[in-house]
Amino acid sequence: MNENTAQPSRSKFDIWAQAARPFSFPASMVSVFVAGALALSYDGPKNWWLFPIVLICGFLYHSAANVHSDYFDHMRQVDRNYTFGGSRVLTGNLLSPREAYIGAWIILAVASLLGLVLVYYRGLPMLGLGLVGLLGGYFYCASPVGYKYYGFGDLMVFLLFGTLMILGSYFALTGTFSWQAVMVSIPVGSLIAAILSANNTRDIKHDTEAGIKTLESMLGMRGGIIVYSTLIIAAYLSIVFMVAARIVPIWTLVVFLSLPIAIKNLKAIRQGNIEHPERIATVDVTTAQLHAAFGTLLVISIAIGALV
Repeated sequence: MNENTAQPSRSKFDIWAQAARPFSFPASMVSVFVAGALALSYDGPKNWWLFPIVLICGFLYHSAANVHSDYFDHMRQVDRNYTFGGSRVLTGNLLSPREAYIGAWIILAVASLLGLVLVYYRGLPMLGLGLVGLLGGYFYCASPVGYKYYGFGDLMVFLLFGTLMILGSYFALTGTFSWQAVMVSIPVGSLIAAILSANNTRDIKHDTEAGIKTLESMLGMRGGIIVYSTLIIAAYLSIVFMVAARIVPIWTLVVFLSLPIAIKNLKAIRQGNIEHPERIATVDVTTAQLHAAFGTLLVISIAIGALV
């Protein structure tokens, strides 16, 4: 029995599920649910039946962005079999680069067709928001932009998965824009950006070897730790500010129940060492867990404030 026959076979569905990186989905799903919770306070008519469509579109766009990121990182040799980034379906030869590239476009096409339902009911502003999300996700890595490789990844992830997704989801449900939605996107976007910052801080050595620039690789390990810590702290401080300014109900202080997870992650990132990235290999995953816990508490508290 050779090595290949000894390996258990895996279904294509299982491999594509790995490529989509399910651990990262709360980054988009939380934003949609936050928008839904905010919409509860809107006095005008709401189209709740559009909510599942918004949720599915967000999930599909996020999946496509993850697979496209894998493809372009693989082609630029950012992800290799000894690095920590990506889903590892390409570095592990589970999918070919061509399969990943075409598959990501198919996912985008399905999401865009479904998104036309939202455009039909909400008009051109919805189309504009959708196009910004589509192009922002694709050109995260794709030429001729590839802004991820020039230090703009953290900012754009904050804007796309935080501000744009919350504002766009709120508009889909209510047909209006809201400054409250923009403000509430700050803590959510900060924690989403922190997931990427943890990833980039860990990968400083490998990203530098690959010849790409992230904010963290330009600042160095100490700078990366400061960026990550600032994003985590900003999420909690922004909640305090919004409660004091009565932008959100006092119930939202319940997000501080997630603080022990945040403190654990802040301690973990301080172990970062450029030559030993394995020391913080999973901080991006544990930061995603923090974001999910924080986001769930935020959604519940905003909903309680709207209903009480």
